[in-house]
Amino acid sequence: MKLFWTILKILLALFMIYAGIQHFLKPSFYLSFVPYFLPFKMLVIYLSGVLEIVLGVLLLLPKYAKLGATGILWLMIIFLPIHIWDVFLDQPAIGSHEAAMIRLPIQFVIIGLAWAVRKYAT
Repeated sequence: MKLFWTILKILLALFMIYAGIQHFLKPSFYLSFVPYFLPFKMLVIYLSGVLEIVLGVLLLLPKYAKLGATGILWLMIIFLPIHIWDVFLDQPAIGSHEAAMIRLPIQFVIIGLAWAVRKYAT
């Protein structure tokens, strides 16, 4: 069973690192996700990308894996209202209502996975 959770931990880490890198490769995609009331939108995008990369790397380091999983858990909870809000927009930031409806449950899966990895794989 330990192997199962280790594999999930590695997959979650790689997903987070990949997602973080995307903030630098395609920053304009993320602009519409940043709430209108936040200043310095590009800085928010880049900082969230750095945070996702750092948390993914921490997850791969045995000494810091629990910290990485906890950070991912909280980061995904913080991002959750953005994805809920996106479902109800006339023009969702992610592109379409269908994509927003698919993305929202994925957010819950990532939250659950981060919680489970924190509990079982560290």
